[in-house]
Amino acid sequence: MSQLWPYLLLILVGFLPNEVWRWLGVIASRGLDEDSEVVVWVRAVATAILAGVIARLIIFAPGALASVPLGVRLLAITVGFLAFVLARRSAFVGVAAGEAVLVLGALLLVP
Repeated sequence: MSQLWPYLLLILVGFLPNEVWRWLGVIASRGLDEDSEVVVWVRAVATAILAGVIARLIIFAPGALASVPLGVRLLAITVGFLAFVLARRSAFVGVAAGEAVLVLGALLLVP
């Protein structure tokens, strides 16, 4: 049981506070038109924030990702995006393709 306390702490401090806001968002969004200007704006802001986070992770890579050359990281994001588009906007295919390029590039180029 003593080995499980970090996981319990992660659930209490990381997951539950975020889950409350997620459910409040679901409740508050009932009845909203998906094509309304407010919803389109919120979706655009969320997409821009996500793009900024991804760009920051690629350019200013933390931890072990910093050992992977920038060219490999840029190639991985490009291949992932192309796979996403070619697979009719499948996020799973895009992430899997990008991750495969990143892992292969890291294995081949990082000593």
